[in-house]
Amino acid sequence: MDAAEAQAVEAVRSADRDRYLSVLYAPADKRPALNALYAFNAEIASIRDRVRQPLPGEIRLQWWRDAILNDQSQGHPLAGKLLRTIRTYELPRKAFDDYLEARVFDLYDDPMPSWADLEGYCGETASALIQLACLILDREAAPSASDAAGHAGCAQGIAGLIRLLPLHRGRGQCYVPKDLLSAAGTTVEDFIAGRDRPAALRAVAAMTALAADHLAKFEARAAALPPSLRPAFLPLAVTRAYLARIARPGFNPLTESVALSGLKLHWLMFRRAGRGWG
Repeated sequence: MDAAEAQAVEAVRSADRDRYLSVLYAPADKRPALNALYAFNAEIASIRDRVRQPLPGEIRLQWWRDAILNDQSQGHPLAGKLLRTIRTYELPRKAFDDYLEARVFDLYDDPMPSWADLEGYCGETASALIQLACLILDREAAPSASDAAGHAGCAQGIAGLIRLLPLHRGRGQCYVPKDLLSAAGTTVEDFIAGRDRPAALRAVAAMTALAADHLAKFEARAAALPPSLRPAFLPLAVTRAYLARIARPGFNPLTESVALSGLKLHWLMFRRAGRGWG
């Protein structure tokens, strides 16, 4: 393992425990490429934490867009690793461009407009990562999993946003769609400020139900997934457990973030890695 690969592994382990564990169940020769892909995701997801204003974040996203589209790493170790992965597995560069465009939303405090926008955001980010991972694992089988990947990404992405509610509210961000908040009887401003807790919890419950619906649709399709693609979907092994904790009576997702023990994570992934969703 060279220094760039070790750096990618550590980045995924530190920032994205679920995907880090899923890579351990992939064939050894595929792990470096998966880690490069997931380390790229961790790098982009952390930009908001490292900039004080949106403009420097947009510049950083544009740097990555140019590096990928022009196939030039400019000496950046992770970019070099990612570009080798893109070339080796012939990954579509447009998927990365769309991913980066969707991530511009993270840099601003504009509220998520609608359910459809939320699903679109998850589709361009979490679902796209699953589809790219499928291409790395088994290019011939990957197209057959596109529908499952769409629902899986929405389930995983929405569950992740719910888990990050305390962080986002502290920043003044709102990923809960405005139309959902309105239906629950509250506003973006009141949701962020913590006013009208019952209405806010109704909105989160509706968002949780949306994630659960996508998870059920994924699971209905998952039995048909080829075993070769299973590692790309293994992070979904823990999504139902996250949603169950969020829905547990007495749990306050506005101020608490769900976490599972390392043993629980390992067990859930081990079970799905061996048996799948059949």
